[in-house]
Amino acid sequence: MSEPKQQDKPFQISKWKVWEAFERVKANKGAAGVDEQSIAEFEADRDRNLYKIWNRMSSGSYFPPPVKAVEIPKAGGKGVRVLGVPTVADRIAQTVVRLYLEPNVEPVFHPDSYGYRPRKSALDAVAACRQRCWRNASGFKAKRLGTGSGPSCAV
Repeated sequence: MSEPKQQDKPFQISKWKVWEAFERVKANKGAAGVDEQSIAEFEADRDRNLYKIWNRMSSGSYFPPPVKAVEIPKAGGKGVRVLGVPTVADRIAQTVVRLYLEPNVEPVFHPDSYGYRPRKSALDAVAACRQRCWRNASGFKAKRLGTGSGPSCAV
């Protein structure tokens, strides 16, 4: 795959990034979106489909299609929640954007920011709170906490 000259497109999107995004989406599997196109169907005309994504993104004309609403049961059987399933092509486009943005914005995030971050979870946030509670409790006296059984922290 050759890369276009810089003046050809307003946005410099590498075809290799689109390919890498496709490989990641394919490895992740997932359901078809509102267009009902599976990963296997997308792959049947892969080169044309990837070129279309690259061309629209690099020209600034990419517009994501609607997502497919899928109801999934809530834990404990108490109702359902709606999950939005993007098309395979849109998942690839989102991954391309992520591949460009994440290396630039990740270093700017505060270390205590845990939402929607790579290799961070809500459990990591709870663990950090727990660790700080115990570490900071050494300055407190059990009498003042009212229990005498250890640190008291609101998480």
